[in-house]
Amino acid sequence: MSTAKAPDPKRRALGRGLEALLPTRQAAPAPAPAAPVVENSGKPLEVEVTAIDRNPFQTRTRFDEAALEELAQSIAATGVIQPIIVRALGKGRFQLIAGERRWLASQRAGKPTIPAVVREVSDEQAMEMTIVENLQRADLNPMEQARAYDRLSRDFKMTQDQMAKRTGKDRASVSNFLRLLRLPEAVQGKVEAGDLSFGHARALLALESEAQMMAAAQKIAALSMSVRQTETYVKNLLDPERKLGKVEAPAAEIDANVKAAQDQLQRSLGLKVRIEDTHGKGRVVIEYSSLEDFDTLLETLSR
Repeated sequence: MSTAKAPDPKRRALGRGLEALLPTRQAAPAPAPAAPVVENSGKPLEVEVTAIDRNPFQTRTRFDEAALEELAQSIAATGVIQPIIVRALGKGRFQLIAGERRWLASQRAGKPTIPAVVREVSDEQAMEMTIVENLQRADLNPMEQARAYDRLSRDFKMTQDQMAKRTGKDRASVSNFLRLLRLPEAVQGKVEAGDLSFGHARALLALESEAQMMAAAQKIAALSMSVRQTETYVKNLLDPERKLGKVEAPAAEIDANVKAAQDQLQRSLGLKVRIEDTHGKGRVVIEYSSLEDFDTLLETLSR
């Protein structure tokens, strides 16, 4: 009698295990609870595209419609090859961290779900991941890159060296992109729209006033000037000798090699350069208008 009444602890544990594995109630159709989903296992899950919210930290503002449509057709035929990255928001919703083009194209292709890797990250981590992932891409326009670096600097207090290491860029490139934010908004818009390239924009930064930059940008875009033509045009606008109020000797008396060296330095540095030479002796004067320009100059000269 006593043996029959004594429960077997192993059978009791097994019973609980079977109940956990085979629940009697019907499984809810909603996505799985956040706790098991947000494990950083790296394994992709199929997430409903309508359950994903756009990333508010996204720095990209423009997408090539033709390329997006081409990607949608590819996804419709073969599916999404590389999973997107999301984080769980709770109540079955997710926020996009990386892979916005694939997400948008999947919607166009009529896909109900998309493979996604769920990461458990904070707001700051999500913002940093989004910005750094974008900066590692090759299709951001120069102004999007400039604003992304600026956001890393402002929101995360990163130095230019730190930003360079995190994105795999060199420090001089980071500094040059940040300098684009000194352009007037109208000129920034031309760069963002593709009417002016990074090279055009960098040449314009040598001008002193916003009015000069805007007038020059309009002429450069209207005449479809090349970057080299733009550099020559800006150099002529600067005319540093006349600005300093000097009565210069005729151009024929200026050594051609000195003039060529001056022009080359001015193009390379994006700053105003003046070489004063007398029989092989003289000085090189480099003018800068901000600490960012000075930092870039030091970086370039130290290399």
